[in-house]
Amino acid sequence: MEIERGRRSRRRNRVLIASVTGAAVLGGVLVLLPWDGGGASPPAPGPAALARGAVTTGTPAALPDLAVLIGDRERHLRAQPLDGVSWAVLGSAYVEQGRRTADVTMWAKAEKALRTSLKVGAERNPQALEGLAALAVARRDFPAAKKWGESAVKAAPKRWTAHAVLVDAYAGLGDDKGVGRALEKLKKLRPHAPATGARAAAVYRDRGWREDAQARISDAAAAAEAPAERAAYLEQAGRLAFERGEREEALRFFQEALRTDPDQRAAQAGQGRALAALGRTTDALSAYQAALAKRPDAEYALELGELYESLGLGQAARVQYDLLRERVRVAEAAGANERLVLGRFEADHGDPARAVRLLREEWGRQPGIAVADALGWALHRTGEHEEALEFAAVATEGDKGGGVRSALYVFHRGVIERELERYGPARRHLREALMINPYFSPLRVPEAKRALAALGEPSVEDPPG
Repeated sequence: MEIERGRRSRRRNRVLIASVTGAAVLGGVLVLLPWDGGGASPPAPGPAALARGAVTTGTPAALPDLAVLIGDRERHLRAQPLDGVSWAVLGSAYVEQGRRTADVTMWAKAEKALRTSLKVGAERNPQALEGLAALAVARRDFPAAKKWGESAVKAAPKRWTAHAVLVDAYAGLGDDKGVGRALEKLKKLRPHAPATGARAAAVYRDRGWREDAQARISDAAAAAEAPAERAAYLEQAGRLAFERGEREEALRFFQEALRTDPDQRAAQAGQGRALAALGRTTDALSAYQAALAKRPDAEYALELGELYESLGLGQAARVQYDLLRERVRVAEAAGANERLVLGRFEADHGDPARAVRLLREEWGRQPGIAVADALGWALHRTGEHEEALEFAAVATEGDKGGGVRSALYVFHRGVIERELERYGPARRHLREALMINPYFSPLRVPEAKRALAALGEPSVEDPPG
């Protein structure tokens, strides 16, 4: 046990050590590049070059660098409109800017640039195809992401970045075998890339392999050279820590991510999540508000609204829920798919019957794990408990008895089982939810505790699980 704790501690330390030394590592790499300028120091890559290197390898880019790259490519293409490669770079930069800022107006620009690249570029244009796949992932259109990603792989089978985006596409479709194939190919083509480790961590998390996920994201953050990339992996490490109920560790990861890249708004929202769990409510509200001011994401609005609601601040919660509805409307007008977050919102705070309709459509098109959980909960909220339990089982067990270790998903299952008078399984799953993460939701944790208290101790009359 002591040995295992030591291993986990060393893994965590690798991330924070890398954050201090990462700049020095980047400098060392640049010094090792060929340079024929005599005794003068080699020039550092400019912002446009740094951003181009990021977007063409599918890694997070710094927002200021992205702005420079976009301006540079737009000027270039006004003079050279038949440069298919530059159209692909510009389209990919628009995708990354939209993803980082939640500015959905970038989606139409990105699609236009990438399709122009296909028209004027070479017949086999994997970069544009891959950009269209990444755009579809950002829009949560996973069937389209699969189509474009597989086309990119067909055009260039050894292009590792195309396999990376296919991991995301297959995950959104609930295609576990496809995810496994794409990840194995990615690991063979680029085994030591930080981006490979980050994708592997996400896959392992969905399979319930929490220690493996933590190890891979720790290694990815330690190996990442660019601050924006390193910050993105620190934020991912923070999310994994929070899902384990490790509030202080999650907060440290989120703070380090923000120190590394002040534009890392997902980490700022994560700070809000961790601070709320620590009882630092005022600081939590400030963190969420700051994140939403720069990245008005519907997910953040839902989290902040539920935090306000848990504090008895109903009017403030309704303001956030109105923001969520507006963000969904704007995003869907721009071609994004927001049925999942809207369905989750409607199930708990709006019209559960509408949630069922939205989520049934989503499940029919792209049956991922998160959709199974949301649909099961919406069905429960409309009184369809037997069918609800079927979806809750998919979300918590998967096809092979595995599945993501989510306290929220397990809580949903326990509540549904209690409604069906399956008291033994209900008690077990409600306890498990609080063991996985005792702070998973400011609204649902008190509900889980009340439900457990009402169930009391096991009885010989409880039906078997």
